[in-house]
Amino acid sequence: MSISVDIEKSFGDFTLKLAFEAGDETLALLGESGCGKSMTLKCIAGIVRPDRGRIVVDGVTLFDSEQRVSLTPQKRRMGLLFQNYALFPNMTVLENIRAGARRETDRAKRERSVQDVLDSFGIGELAGRYPRQLSGGQQQRVALARILVSDPLALLLDEPFSALDSHLRFRLERDVREVIRRFGKTVLLVSHDRDEVFRMADSIAVMRAGGIEVCGARSEVFADPQTRTGAVLTGCKNVSRLNRCGENRAFAEDWGMELVLPDGAREAEYVGIRMHDICPGPGENSFRCRVVEEIENPFSFTVMMLAPGGGNVPIGWETEKHIWREHRAPELEINLPKESLLMLRG
Repeated sequence: MSISVDIEKSFGDFTLKLAFEAGDETLALLGESGCGKSMTLKCIAGIVRPDRGRIVVDGVTLFDSEQRVSLTPQKRRMGLLFQNYALFPNMTVLENIRAGARRETDRAKRERSVQDVLDSFGIGELAGRYPRQLSGGQQQRVALARILVSDPLALLLDEPFSALDSHLRFRLERDVREVIRRFGKTVLLVSHDRDEVFRMADSIAVMRAGGIEVCGARSEVFADPQTRTGAVLTGCKNVSRLNRCGENRAFAEDWGMELVLPDGAREAEYVGIRMHDICPGPGENSFRCRVVEEIENPFSFTVMMLAPGGGNVPIGWETEKHIWREHRAPELEINLPKESLLMLRG
């Protein structure tokens, strides 16, 4: 199974223009609200028609502006899970799932597939209830069951956990990961949550303003997000403007720090370092900083510090509570290991 997307769609002053491919994997579209993530899924599903481009799934052309091909949503067989699950409110759970199986013309086969999906999702006891009588987690299971009983070519998950309380997410993520494992085909996951993406996805496409800035394997994107947007979206909270002042040195303007860069560092407009990669004590990029704030988290401290080099943006260090208690002081020497520095485009 594979999916190939190369489309463009304009809405006033906003243009969605992107291209990507995915195989039998979970590809996450990671980006802030309004960057075009959900619109991408709607274009693939046939709800929105692109202005130009091409969409091909497993060798079948779903949309081709040059060839004037645009299959209806029903013929595309995309399993789109909306944020609000879009269950039919006037139908029971059983009737909702039967609606998903309507393409099967053999009644006996249809009923077997409906019963199989009720059993596999553990929702048989909910069959006679209406959506308003279900919890958010139950609604999600029913919505996924309705999608999978239709035997879709690909799964399109649009912020699948956004409507759930935080305490439910971890358990339901496990359920969805199992659904994805059993599905075994292409899954596109829309999210703005870096932790969710890290746990769920095999590959990541970082989106910004209607386009894709970076696309690659999950581990590669987190290790080297390449752009400022990619760094921020993958959880890097320390980012500064950068001016090169030598072959392997540069000045981080916002932090007021002159840094030794990684060997062979590429040209960059920004530099970043993840809060947990900062180390206490001396090192190649060491600075004695003034502590301006300490923030207690459930299992760690975040310590905000200003360097003496004229920077006006504090740099944050996150560490375990016992380590901060050992080092707590008004001033602290820290070092930024050069191999942990992220060289970023704007």
